[in-house]
Amino acid sequence: MAQAVVDTVSGTLVTALKGVGEVTGAATEVIFDTVRGVIQGAAEVGEDLTKASKGIVVGVIRATKETGTEAMGAISATAGAVVKSTSEVGGDVAGAARGAVEGAIEGAREVGLSAEEAASAAATGAVKAAGDIGGAVGTEVRDAVTGTISGVKVVVREPFKGGGEEK
Repeated sequence: MAQAVVDTVSGTLVTALKGVGEVTGAATEVIFDTVRGVIQGAAEVGEDLTKASKGIVVGVIRATKETGTEAMGAISATAGAVVKSTSEVGGDVAGAARGAVEGAIEGAREVGLSAEEAASAAATGAVKAAGDIGGAVGTEVRDAVTGTISGVKVVVREPFKGGGEEK
C-alpha cells in the first residue's frame, strides 16, 4: 500500500497545487484534506500509519517538485496534518510523526532537496500540531522526531514559541 499512498497523494496534490507558489490558506487546506483522507482510509484497513505517513510526505514532496510549489512549507503543513489526522483516528501519533520525518528525508533525497531542511520542516510541523492537541502528545512527538533519523540530525525550529530569532 505504501506506493499507492505515494502515488495517490502526489497525483491529487499535483492537480491541486498547480500554480500555487507558496503554501498558504487554501493550499494548506487541500493538503490537510488529502492527508486526512489517506490517514482515515489507512486506519480503516489496518495499515501501519507510520508507513502511510512516510508515503504521504514523499508524495507531497514529489507534487511540490512537479508544480514548483515551495516545498518546506508543504512538508511542515503535511507533517502537522499527519499528526492531527492520526490523533483523530486514535493512532500512534508519535510513530506517524516519525514516519513523516522519515518521508521528508526520503523524498528530499529523491528530488535533490536538503534532507536536513526537509526533516526540520517535518519535525517542526509535527511538534506544532502536537502542541495544539495538548497533553502528553507534544512531548511524545518531540521525543519521536528529534535526534538522528535515517542518518540525518533533526532539529525542531520553534517559531511558534514567540522567541525573537530575527535581529
